[in-house]
Amino acid sequence: MRRVGERAVGAEVMESLTPGQQVLKIVYEELTELLGGEGAPRLAVPPRPPLVVLLVGLQGSGKTTTAAKLALHLRRRGQRPLLVAADLARPAAAEQLRRLGEKVGVDVFRGGAETPEEVARAGLREARRLGADAVVVDSAGRLTRDEALMQEIRRVHEAAAPHETLLVLDAMTGQDAVATAAGFQEAVPLTGAILAKLDGDARGGAALSLRAAVGLSIRFVGTGERPEDLEPFHPERMASRILGLGDVRSLFERAEALDRRRAEEVVRKVREDRFTLEDFLAQMQEVRRLGRLDELLALLPGLRRLPAPEAAVPDERAWRRSEAVIRSMTPEERRRPEILDASRKRRIARGAGVGVEEVNRLLRQFEEARRLMAAMVRGGAPAPAFGGGARRPGRRRR
Repeated sequence: MRRVGERAVGAEVMESLTPGQQVLKIVYEELTELLGGEGAPRLAVPPRPPLVVLLVGLQGSGKTTTAAKLALHLRRRGQRPLLVAADLARPAAAEQLRRLGEKVGVDVFRGGAETPEEVARAGLREARRLGADAVVVDSAGRLTRDEALMQEIRRVHEAAAPHETLLVLDAMTGQDAVATAAGFQEAVPLTGAILAKLDGDARGGAALSLRAAVGLSIRFVGTGERPEDLEPFHPERMASRILGLGDVRSLFERAEALDRRRAEEVVRKVREDRFTLEDFLAQMQEVRRLGRLDELLALLPGLRRLPAPEAAVPDERAWRRSEAVIRSMTPEERRRPEILDASRKRRIARGAGVGVEEVNRLLRQFEEARRLMAAMVRGGAPAPAFGGGARRPGRRRR
């Protein structure tokens, strides 16, 4: 705060900004610098594979789920990871990791009834046998005040000899992150942290605490429940989140994941007046691949400060009801909604488990979307209202 005060008092207020905006800009820049400036360092590159990453953390911090997410991240980066289930304290941990490994397409080494450190050693041998070039070791969650468990994590660390020891923290931890990180730092040399469960109401105070008080860099953040919801940490985005300014860049990155070819096909259909309810359903599903609506809207500036967010944020259940209504139609009705009379609407409503007014609401929404997309296409827009093809801010079209 001292640095912010010095800059604010001595700053020459820019003509394009009000004094309040200038102070906010200074706070944002200082927060960004405090959180890491240029961004978190990449994972270590060992002189000889495999890269070994040991995950440690408190019970219930989301460590096992994060292990699978990190393995998927490494696989998508072109590596061949192996998950090692060294959490023997929780009976279902190894089975949970096995299921998650199947989901992300990564092998899981479970070992036998050995001690955690023996499982870690055997996992490394298995990784070399399989030719894996990365190993993610999931250790048991523990309470930092339990000395026996902290001794155990020391033995696991010695056995695994990891290149990275990452502390997994629940983003809701807040100021308690300092005590947690300090407790683990006494037991093993931490090289970084992963903030899990950042998709909730957490603003990111844990990240600020870790950097300012412990000097621990954030490597990744968990942004949702899906296996792919693990992103490299970006200090400037976290600073925006802490200040309630949104994260528009992340929103654009998610939008770029949409299928551009599908979007171009929809543009052609709209131009030729062939856009149907089947296309409408497909586009709804594309958008939902980006994440929950409340997650997406939380990335937009200002929405976190709405006085009544439950009224301002669209209901996720409405998407599911709309999908049920369309799926209750025959293929002919989806292609030609103009044939839907009162009798057909009652049948569709019964099939979807909703009222007839819900069917009418969907049809009005469809017509509004079709008119909007037709107007966008006539105006030369690059993509339909519900499709992909979003461009990054500041990138000009040639």
